[in-house]
Amino acid sequence: MAGATQGRTLYDKIWDAHVVAEDDGESILYIDLHLLHEVTSPQAFAGLAAAGRGVRRPDRALALSDHVVPTERQAAGPGAVADAEARAQLRALAANADRFGIERFAMGDPRGGIVHVVGPEQGRSQPGMTIVCGDSHTSTHGAFGALAFGIGTSEVEHVLATQTIRQRKSRNMRIMVDGRLAAHVHAKDLALHVLRAVGVDGATGHVVEYAGEAIRALSMEARMTLCNLGIEMGARAAMVAPDETSFAYIEGRPATPADWPAAVGRWRALASDADARFDRELRIDAADVGPMVSWGTNPAQVVRIDEPVPDPGAARDAEARGAAERALAYMRLTPGMPVAGTRLDRVFIGSCTNSRIEDLRVAAAVVRGRRAAPHVRAMVVPGSGLVKRQAEAEGLDAIFRAAGFDWREPGCSLCVGMNPDRLAPGERCASTSNRNFENRQGRGGLTHLMSPALAAASAVAGVIASPDMLERGLFPAG
Repeated sequence: MAGATQGRTLYDKIWDAHVVAEDDGESILYIDLHLLHEVTSPQAFAGLAAAGRGVRRPDRALALSDHVVPTERQAAGPGAVADAEARAQLRALAANADRFGIERFAMGDPRGGIVHVVGPEQGRSQPGMTIVCGDSHTSTHGAFGALAFGIGTSEVEHVLATQTIRQRKSRNMRIMVDGRLAAHVHAKDLALHVLRAVGVDGATGHVVEYAGEAIRALSMEARMTLCNLGIEMGARAAMVAPDETSFAYIEGRPATPADWPAAVGRWRALASDADARFDRELRIDAADVGPMVSWGTNPAQVVRIDEPVPDPGAARDAEARGAAERALAYMRLTPGMPVAGTRLDRVFIGSCTNSRIEDLRVAAAVVRGRRAAPHVRAMVVPGSGLVKRQAEAEGLDAIFRAAGFDWREPGCSLCVGMNPDRLAPGERCASTSNRNFENRQGRGGLTHLMSPALAAASAVAGVIASPDMLERGLFPAG
């Protein structure tokens, strides 16, 4: 039809609504929410001070301490933090936030915790928003139908000063997941399955939209897990169009829009048009997704728990073969060996990927009435003080403690190795976090990424195992 226009994707719609100006192939985008933490913000605030600039929209920012905070005795505040650099970072964030009138939740405040848990929990993350943070896993907030991405320290300064950012528009990619995930398969498994299919750079230059029956069936917690790992395939951002599940999660939270019906009305329009064009599309059958475990040193090096460690000789090219050989050498694994049954030293349930109440409920259901193996040190780190409170109200902490797990206070903890929670050289850990890079969780530490269900079962078995394997008695329980 003459005059017909091409439909737009969800990404296109949010992008178009936030363009302030165009300049030499780049756009100046307005930013709706700026999340700050203690590691990437001090230099940005110092830059503002040196230039004599202020913060353009302090009401559009939220400051949290999460990366370097200890997961014990937080009520004592930054002054009790042993590491001098961490202590300085925490104090700098508090001082800068207070100076510029930015809302912050201090150490020990029950509203505090991991930035990518607290933002949604407070209702600050909403459909149609642009959201940035000096942290790569800002993609998490895309689960609400927002354009959310990580930025560098110089960009943090730019957003503080102008409430805008320069960006070159990415291409559109859609991942359709048909059918329903099996009862024992979780969002973390789906995310790792997608990573194996796409690779760590397969979505580079794209913003990914997840769609399909299986995605619509996911809870908001599960969608956040999925979008959290979108950055690991090279995507600029990952998102899910908002729906009734999104609206139900947001309603009634502290930052819920005052005119709720009008807000929901606007958000309902945030869906890709039926004739929208995607530059790349991938289709996945949910029935093909099983419990996944990483064997290597990037999140795409994964297998189903019932599969063996792969042979580098089967890699698609020399580069992939070399990467697999190096990963196996670092991880101290042998091609062809079963990944299930690999002996563990540590288990970590937490991080911005898997530390929400739903994750803790799943893990507690597995360990209820059981105990962690004597040789395994297991820990659970809630994503926020409010998650911790809710878990304690439900008795989940008692279940974990009875099973021999450490029950900690919120923070990034063992995910990032920038605080007292670290692996010792050679320690092998089942982790619900997002990265298994060399030395990520501590120098010489060996990380296996997996879901909370698998991590909990592995703690009990003392080796990598699934709840089903525990039930079948394949491994002696602790």
